[in-house]
Amino acid sequence: MTTMTDRLYSDPDLVQFYDIENEGGVDFDYCVGFAKGAGSVLDLGCGTGQLAAALADRRSVTGVDPAPAMLDIARRRAGGQRVDWVEADARDVRLGRRFDLVLLTGHAFQVFLTPEDREAVLATIAAHLAPDGRFIFDTRNPATEEWLEWTPEKSERELRHPGLGTVRAWNDSRRDPATGVVTYSTHYEIPTSGRVLSAESKIAFPAKESLAQMLDKTELVVEEWLGSWQGEPYGPATPEIIPIGRLR
Repeated sequence: MTTMTDRLYSDPDLVQFYDIENEGGVDFDYCVGFAKGAGSVLDLGCGTGQLAAALADRRSVTGVDPAPAMLDIARRRAGGQRVDWVEADARDVRLGRRFDLVLLTGHAFQVFLTPEDREAVLATIAAHLAPDGRFIFDTRNPATEEWLEWTPEKSERELRHPGLGTVRAWNDSRRDPATGVVTYSTHYEIPTSGRVLSAESKIAFPAKESLAQMLDKTELVVEEWLGSWQGEPYGPATPEIIPIGRLR
């Protein structure tokens, strides 16, 4: 298994923008509600730990991420001391315990670019689920072609950074038609120096049909397919593919 080395998540200069770009949101709210009955939670690909720390108020929570720079922020955040943070890869981590809820959100599933990698992650979910536990994860629906919005013109935005002031940000992307993998770049222009911090990332867009076939081969069974974090059922044009299920 290779280690994730995406600079967007491993370089502290870039990681400082993560929470500004990903504060709360409907996925966060949904998962907080979904976790209500769970006494223990495993957050795979926990990033900077916003969700894990929020869930740790009244339950046992473990957050797993391969990026030390993300976990540094997670440990320092409010509530971070209540979470067991583990630096590891979701494809091969084995913690030797099972959880009432295993989640993998923020489209972290899409960083696994090959079917073999995705199968390994599903095996990790199954290995950590309690007999009556539930799992949930998300991936963007390729049918909506969201990457077409990731152009400099359409994606330009201004971010309010507490130390740097107003930072201009934008993306650009290209898709490999043979593999369906999208390579996208993220750029942050620092106002004081004009310096541009950039990182290139790759993500996959597996279709619902291939994901369903893959899940059929695992110890997991899907009870429900959502199409958005507002809770609507999956459909061909819904923005998300969100399987919810349990052990078979």
